[in-house]
Amino acid sequence: MYFRGRSHRSLDNKSRVMLPTAFRDILLSRSEGGKLVLTTYDRCVMGFPLPDWEEFEQKFHRLKNPSLKLRHFRRLVIGGAEEIVVDKQGRIRLPADHVSYGGLQKEIVLVGQGSKFEIWDKTRFEELMALDFDDVADELTESGIDFPI
Repeated sequence: MYFRGRSHRSLDNKSRVMLPTAFRDILLSRSEGGKLVLTTYDRCVMGFPLPDWEEFEQKFHRLKNPSLKLRHFRRLVIGGAEEIVVDKQGRIRLPADHVSYGGLQKEIVLVGQGSKFEIWDKTRFEELMALDFDDVADELTESGIDFPI
């Protein structure tokens, strides 16, 4: 099961957001009690089922003598990670630091990304979708991925 699609939502006054039903179902099927980890990267908030996140952390901690750049990355991503549980109403509460990092206002977009999902400020996401992606097909082909569109 993968996180797919986009859902437009609103943050409430306590920085909570209602997850799409499909996202909740994936979390409940892949993580006991619907536990997930939220972290920051790429100017958005990213959500991972807890077991997937723990696997990532284990791989990361196996690095011996990481560079300064990797240590800074670890501070951003692992240092920013917070374990969250989906409440009985299907909501998650976004930590204040995450809301600030992502520039999240009231209107947000949840975007499925396969094994994870992202939470974007609506305006930032619209700007991202307005970018030119003409060269992406070539990059995919060079990576060995046949893009059938």
